[in-house]
Amino acid sequence: MNKVDLFEQIQKKKSFLCVGLDSDINKIPKHLLELDDPVFEFNKQIIDATLPYTISYKPNIAFYESRGAEGWISLQKTIEYLKEKAPEVFTIADAKRGDIGNTSKMYAKAFFENMHFDAITVAPYMGVDSVSPFLEYKSKWVVLLALTSNKGAEDFQLAKREFAEALGRFGIRSTRTKLLYEKVLLKSQEWATDEQMMYVIGATKATALTKVRSYVPNHFLLVPGVGAQGGSLQEVAQYGMNSQCGLIVNSSRGIIFASDGTDFAEKAGEKAKELQMEMEVLLRKKGLI
Repeated sequence: MNKVDLFEQIQKKKSFLCVGLDSDINKIPKHLLELDDPVFEFNKQIIDATLPYTISYKPNIAFYESRGAEGWISLQKTIEYLKEKAPEVFTIADAKRGDIGNTSKMYAKAFFENMHFDAITVAPYMGVDSVSPFLEYKSKWVVLLALTSNKGAEDFQLAKREFAEALGRFGIRSTRTKLLYEKVLLKSQEWATDEQMMYVIGATKATALTKVRSYVPNHFLLVPGVGAQGGSLQEVAQYGMNSQCGLIVNSSRGIIFASDGTDFAEKAGEKAKELQMEMEVLLRKKGLI
């Protein structure tokens, strides 16, 4: 799937919603636990209920691999169900991989060849050789972690480069004072274009999107943190939307765990529709539909 395809889906569904399948077996409705594969059945019903309102699904791999072989089977069945039912939907493996080249090559094979995901989240800390194996798959996407929603993001992502700070202690001014996430945005553009790379920017950092867009005006941004984490959809759209929308906004817990009863899928669909309707207003305001 390329950028044109993605924008067409956004226009068709009047939505830029991604549903995060953070399918914690300890939180899914109890009546499903009687089934052979409760997580897959949970995902299947969530997908069926939310599909009219979403352009993307993002399984968080931790909730599957933590269950061993059973979890991987649930994940495989989920992605196969999506590819069969809605091949136009953009699928993201929220795996946050990023290791030395030969290891990343195996991760890429696992998620792109074996499971046929369209995209994978990747950590950039180890540099280009840890990211480039994913980029060898020209029809796939790398979603690079840049500025995340979690509190610990301030430990490194918002820190100035230590070299500049060290010089400052000696009264020496340096222009090398970009925040680390800014360095990620700038350097990574040497590795791939906006036709193959996206960035994770947390919704709780919405006001930073103006600066982000000054570096990556044409890239798609995956924006988690709307809903349970408190991010503002209106602010994300205000600061981050571009001429092709350029946003994939994820909501996980706020949708999939809207109810823990037998009506869980119905309630998930209602929550997804609420977000879609808000997104439609924002897209119209921007003149994109």
